[in-house]
Parts: sequence; C-alpha cells; structure tokens
Amino acid sequence: MQLTIRLFATLKERLGAPQVTLDLPDEATVADLLEHLSRRHPQALAALQSVLVSVNLEYAERSQRLHPGDEVALFPPVSGG
Repeated sequence: MQLTIRLFATLKERLGAPQVTLDLPDEATVADLLEHLSRRHPQALAALQSVLVSVNLEYAERSQRLHPGDEVALFPPVSGG
C-alpha cells in the first residue's frame, strides 16, 4: 500500500520535505512504518525513536495496523520555554 506521511518540526527539516510517500506491505503497522523510515532516512533516526504518531487524527500505538488511505502524521518531541 502507498501512504503519504506528514512530517513536523525536526523531521520536516531532516528529511527536507513536509511529507514523504512510502510503499509498505498491506499488513504494515506503525512500527513497520517507523522502521522503514529509519532505514531510508538514517539522519532522522534519533527523532524517529521518540516520535508521536497520529493515524486519522488520533494518537496511535506502534502495534496499530495501517490501511490504504490512512492519514499519518509524525510529531517529534519538542522542547522550549
């Protein structure tokens, strides 16, 4: 299946784009997606290890299965003051 992943904050900067499109197996989970991105973009590995994932506007666990057409967004941790 093909999914478009929206990126925010440091992930957007490290990957050089506001979104990426991935081809994943039909039975892919959020964990599979993160593993695929880590291999494809090793410069983002640190951010991907602690990222919050949203699927269809709700926070998702790593075990959640993905489906064609899902809206996926990745939010790395942010600090500030």
